[in-house]
Amino acid sequence: MQIPKLEGLIAAPFTPMKADGSLNLSLIPNYYEMLVDNGVAGAFICGSTGEGVSMTTAEKKAVAEAWASCTKSNPDFKVMTLLGGTSLADCKDLAKHARDIGLYAVSFTAPFYFKPASVKQLADCCKVIADVVPEMPFYYYHIPVLTGVDYAMYDLLQAVDETVPNFAGVKYTHEDFMDFLSCLHFKEGKYDMLWGRDENMLSALVLGSKGAVGSTFNYAAPLYYDLIDAFNNGDLKKAQAMQQLSIDMIRLLGKYGGIATGKAYMKVLGLDCGEFRLPVKNMNEEQFGLFRKDVEGLNFSSFSSRLLSKAVA
Repeated sequence: MQIPKLEGLIAAPFTPMKADGSLNLSLIPNYYEMLVDNGVAGAFICGSTGEGVSMTTAEKKAVAEAWASCTKSNPDFKVMTLLGGTSLADCKDLAKHARDIGLYAVSFTAPFYFKPASVKQLADCCKVIADVVPEMPFYYYHIPVLTGVDYAMYDLLQAVDETVPNFAGVKYTHEDFMDFLSCLHFKEGKYDMLWGRDENMLSALVLGSKGAVGSTFNYAAPLYYDLIDAFNNGDLKKAQAMQQLSIDMIRLLGKYGGIATGKAYMKVLGLDCGEFRLPVKNMNEEQFGLFRKDVEGLNFSSFSSRLLSKAVA
């Protein structure tokens, strides 16, 4: 199966929530238009940033349907959904649903409660799910910091090669550059390796990465396209400066409590996606005020994504 490789920035969208914690699906069409307006090439929905693990199967289907509906007229904008990583039966159900509503691809991460005891066991899990949608690209989502499953992806590619025909590649959210480069070179670049650490993008570009999936692309896509352009033009000094600016921006996530800070960035941008669900901690109003001042100190508006006038909460 010939599967084209993805290039450019793939955003990992936040799932919009109302004040009561329910889904705010009405915001997704404007969210999509904002991403397109900023040159984003696709969306990786219901992942870590999208709180997929905090949603019911019905909610994940509803989010997928909302994205499928507003993107159906734009085949160049690729939408893939994270199926999950605990119940393989639910993952198969969600995969067939994604196929039926016309999404581009599906993704799966390692079971993180009953963990696979070997790379072969992980490959078997991938095959069981990928086989129910043989016509769709299937991506493995490698994020060992959250799953606790840290097998080399080079070994996984060896295990799935020739046995999972629709295995497209890996969303690689880890810092093992040796493994990542080996995956890029596996069988002369057979598989699509999507970089997943925004703060290390420049290092991935050096190794040959062409596509990336990230949460900060939601609100700072121009920054990363400037970084990519500088690298492609041989202006390493500028590329390094852009990467440092990315790091300075991402450091505020750690300062203000973690992943929920991303939704605070979106609120500063003007697209209020609500808060994260428990057990994730959100900022209070005082903390948000301090955060906003820190964001202004970065001159955020000089590199942030453009917000369409109608894309408001």
